[in-house]
Amino acid sequence: MKLILLGAPGSGKGTQAAYISDKYDLPHISTGDLFRENIKNETPLGKKIKSVMSTGQLCPDDLTVELVKDRLEEADCKSGYLLDGFPRDIPQAVALDEFASPDVVIEIKVDLAKVEHRITGRRSCLSCGGSFHVDFIGNVSKCPKCGDELVIRKDDNPITVKERLEVYENQTAPLIDYYKKQGKLVVINGDQSIENVFSDIVKVLG
Repeated sequence: MKLILLGAPGSGKGTQAAYISDKYDLPHISTGDLFRENIKNETPLGKKIKSVMSTGQLCPDDLTVELVKDRLEEADCKSGYLLDGFPRDIPQAVALDEFASPDVVIEIKVDLAKVEHRITGRRSCLSCGGSFHVDFIGNVSKCPKCGDELVIRKDDNPITVKERLEVYENQTAPLIDYYKKQGKLVVINGDQSIENVFSDIVKVLG
């Protein structure tokens, strides 16, 4: 099963990706994680990416595609994968179709007016990678999973959120039409509890 998860920042993609990966035993592949891992390990691709990003530029499509392609060729992806954060635009989607076309594309659709609250209320743990929301854990400073310090990501502020939503609308939202025309798009109502969103996804995937 080859899956892609789409959704605006704050739509709950990360949470649902973890649930899906666990239930269906699929490797959860996040481009953000791939960037960090390759840069940290100083791989040839990581060095190229670091060189580009050090100048303040976004990683170009060709490097991002090459990074994802290398990852999908690893043994744990032979039975399927879950892509989160890729593709980000139409050129990346077209490139992906050439070597690993997805079976199902799930869009977690949310009311964008609620996104700011979701994002600005997020708290992250740098130690275990956990992500939480003050609506559920309260205004605590310690990670509920490992007990380490929780932090507010620097881009989780109203101004940055607005900019990120504009980027999403301009680049990523057209992917919805792209996959809809292919008959692969499934829209899930993201304005529900985490459990209900996941339940709807399971109904689709079977």
